[in-house]
Amino acid sequence: MSLEQQIKELIIDSLGLEDITPADIGDEDTLFGDDGLGLDSVDALELGLAVQKTFGLQLDSEKDNLREYFTSVKNLADFVRSRQA
Repeated sequence: MSLEQQIKELIIDSLGLEDITPADIGDEDTLFGDDGLGLDSVDALELGLAVQKTFGLQLDSEKDNLREYFTSVKNLADFVRSRQA
């Protein structure tokens, strides 16, 4: 399973998005705001915790500029890969 696919499933599972499948989420789709999935700040916190737990990462919003990485599945996957390297 690709990292992008894993992240899509993580988004759905951690946020309880029952009416969405991984196929419904494009790698480049915007995750937050009115476009794309339309996630909000509470979703961002939950997703951040799920990413930390699933991939064993320590996220620091002060240092990591997380907003930039949590914009799409592709950006999030690139971020996880860079931190696991």
